Amino acid sequence: MFRGRPIFDADKCIGCGGCANNCPAREILIFDRSQEIRVLRYLGRRCTYCGRCADVCPEKAITMSRDFETATNDIGDLQQEIEIFMGTCQRCGRCFKEPGPLEGLMLKGYRQDDLESERWVYRSESFLESEAAVRDIEIELD
Repeated sequence: MFRGRPIFDADKCIGCGGCANNCPAREILIFDRSQEIRVLRYLGRRCTYCGRCADVCPEKAITMSRDFETATNDIGDLQQEIEIFMGTCQRCGRCFKEPGPLEGLMLKGYRQDDLESERWVYRSESFLESEAAVRDIEIELD
């Protein structure tokens, strides 16, 4: 079956990052603007339309279109960007939309892809700008 470029549905997306982590061309970037806002950006420059992003999406928020004529004079025409409002765990600071598929992920903290340079960066931090995302609770043991 023919697959065209991916189409992202912001209403279904839970922001888990599975699409970005599994994209062989690294064309999907994730950036946490704040503790509650996660941005997903599809660049579309080197995408081979393999459909892996759609296959791994637990909520089926990505569908492969039947568009095959994607030639353009402006590469920005292919880009898609969605902002997702997310809740955060008060203990670990990890973003989540709702319980379910995220529980299987072992990633914590903030994702910091480089949106300005449009580069995928595999780095996760538990704080932003040297400020702790959460305050740990001290437990006294007898």
